Amino acid sequence: MIQKLRLIPVFLAIPIFLVTTNAFIIINSDFLYEYGFKKYSIDEYTGIEMDQLYLASDQIRDYFNNDEEYIVIEIEVYGETISNLYNDREILHMKDVKHLLEIVWYAQIVSLLILVFYSILSLYLYPKEKGLKLGRDFSIGAIFTLSLIFFIGIIAIFGFDKLFLYFHLISFTNDLWILDPRYDYLIMMFPQGFFFDSTIVIAILTILECVLISIIPTLSKKLMSK
Repeated sequence: MIQKLRLIPVFLAIPIFLVTTNAFIIINSDFLYEYGFKKYSIDEYTGIEMDQLYLASDQIRDYFNNDEEYIVIEIEVYGETISNLYNDREILHMKDVKHLLEIVWYAQIVSLLILVFYSILSLYLYPKEKGLKLGRDFSIGAIFTLSLIFFIGIIAIFGFDKLFLYFHLISFTNDLWILDPRYDYLIMMFPQGFFFDSTIVIAILTILECVLISIIPTLSKKLMSK
């Protein structure tokens, strides 16, 4: 029983660390924004030139990584410079999103610290194992993470609408996230399909990382046997 209980930190920390890390990679990636704008023809839908959409995405990423309380998206629309593309409701929602990302960042750091502490403790308590036991524990944690990803992935594929709705209901304490695609640029620029694609990319990255982690014990044994 004690042996199983010691794996709980790994079971919790590995999926949290991998998913949060991959989420931040996606959020700060030029590629996904550009891909989404092109895939969903956001320039045609909003009337905003593609280069201005790219500029807006740069300002969004800057906002998520700076200390500003409110977002400012200054771009050209129909040849006219707009001091802030988003209205008050969108600005307040982005403030909520930024706060949520701060919580995600703390979760990432805490999960990393747990993994580091667990690694040090395992190497100290089982020096004769030369890290093989730690590798096995991480491998089990990775397999557990894979099972979670596949389970959530099935739900996302067949019911992303509900998953997306529940995510907002759980993550936000207000209804500022309910926007009008006819008038609100934020939802025009980032339709639900954009978030579905982002979720798929995060899942793929996490799966690849879990596969790599899960084969660590086998690789370690082969290297040590030489």
